[in-house]
Amino acid sequence: MLTITRKLEFDAGHRIPDHKSQCRNLHGHRYTLEITLVGAVIEEEGSSDNGMIMDFSDVKALAKEHLVDVWDHAFLVHGKDTLVRKFLAGIPGHKTVVIDRIPTVENLAQTAFDILKAAYRDRYGTGLRLHKLVLHETPNCWAEITAAD
Repeated sequence: MLTITRKLEFDAGHRIPDHKSQCRNLHGHRYTLEITLVGAVIEEEGSSDNGMIMDFSDVKALAKEHLVDVWDHAFLVHGKDTLVRKFLAGIPGHKTVVIDRIPTVENLAQTAFDILKAAYRDRYGTGLRLHKLVLHETPNCWAEITAAD
């Protein structure tokens, strides 16, 4: 199996409301996102993408459009975290992203995977698909999700 991987970074804040330690407080991270795609190599003479699974600039553009630009410099908040949602709503123009899960790195990885799998689904008729997503919360802590082919 041949895969390609593109790495992107973004900054975002979050909190884990019921956490036993410091993560229950408002804080942020420099997240690193690794997107791994699988698919047949494009064999189309004269095409800019000839010999590629997908052009890395296209991988980046789709990730930015659907996820990175949406989450970058935003506060990722659980829909049920009404205290923080109310607080953030009081800040004019604040960039808040409400998700349906507590924003642990595991849940953020699952949410990101769900968003991006639709963005990359077989764009060229070559079986292209999101194979794996890795989300680093810190250099030493991350979550990985792999498609269940």
